[in-house]
Amino acid sequence: MKPDGMLRSCLPVILAVTAGWICLLTAAFAAETDPLRGQIFIHDPSTIVQDHGRYYVFGTHQGIAVLSSTNLVDWRREPSVFDRPPAWTWKVTTGYFVDFWAPDVIHVKDQFYVYYAVSSWGKQTSAIGLARSPTLDPAATNHAWTDAGMVIQSTNGSLYNTIDPSVMQDRDGRLWLAFGSFWNGIYLTELDARTGLRAGTNSPVFHLAWNDSIEASCLTRHRGYYYLFINWGKCCQGTNSTYEVRVGRSRNITGPYLDKAGVDLADGGGSVFLGNEGRFIGPGHIGVVQAFGKTWISYHTYDAHYNGRSRLYVRQLKWTLRGWPVAGKAVGVR
Repeated sequence: MKPDGMLRSCLPVILAVTAGWICLLTAAFAAETDPLRGQIFIHDPSTIVQDHGRYYVFGTHQGIAVLSSTNLVDWRREPSVFDRPPAWTWKVTTGYFVDFWAPDVIHVKDQFYVYYAVSSWGKQTSAIGLARSPTLDPAATNHAWTDAGMVIQSTNGSLYNTIDPSVMQDRDGRLWLAFGSFWNGIYLTELDARTGLRAGTNSPVFHLAWNDSIEASCLTRHRGYYYLFINWGKCCQGTNSTYEVRVGRSRNITGPYLDKAGVDLADGGGSVFLGNEGRFIGPGHIGVVQAFGKTWISYHTYDAHYNGRSRLYVRQLKWTLRGWPVAGKAVGVR
């Protein structure tokens, strides 16, 4: 065979191999993409919400950390929610140092509700509290956080551990709070939408998911299904963290939630949604937001380029033809 004939016969193979390498390089680049700028370091980020042209996210911090952005790419730090812990929180931690863990936020009518947890590391003596403000803009004249007190509490021997609140308002206006960490897993209870507090002192509590190491739930709805995101594994160990995000879905907000194989999340089921990607380790605390005509997820990840510091990540949320969520491109990536 002449050299030019050999080249023509091999050309399809060469192009196929080249295309394969391009795909691999593109995937690797996507996993390493870091489009966010400014103040991006945050732990246990809340759902992102919008107020007067800015997007806000809350995170674990002594006074509840707050970041804001106009475009989901450039972030700046805002004043914390609390200057000092509300008096009741000291009783929950029995005088131990009060920190505010894993907040979540929602806009209901004319108020923003921020739910937060207080606890002591590895203990079941925990509570979820509520702070309210008519606006998130710290420059607004009506900006003021009012603590509404305790929403739900756990003590030694309770079925659950009341940390990692995740709030969702359904289409019928009913307000729900998912919560839980380790122990018997993730639970759900109804809230009073008018106050943001629990619907009743003894309102029903529904068991949604369980695993030996589970926390950081997030509820969302898509085309007739409710989706429950949960974290398996352990956080807070930098690049040694073992967090990964799992998911299940249900026709009813109270469950049962089944994974792709039909296993109930309450029985240890959960399909993998998000794991380690290159330098980004241990993704956790999913939030879902609609912005710029698309659906986005926010979460924290431990960044190997910053010695395992916990930072914010925002990317598109896609859906398969079978109705299962898929993580898409990062914000700002075309």
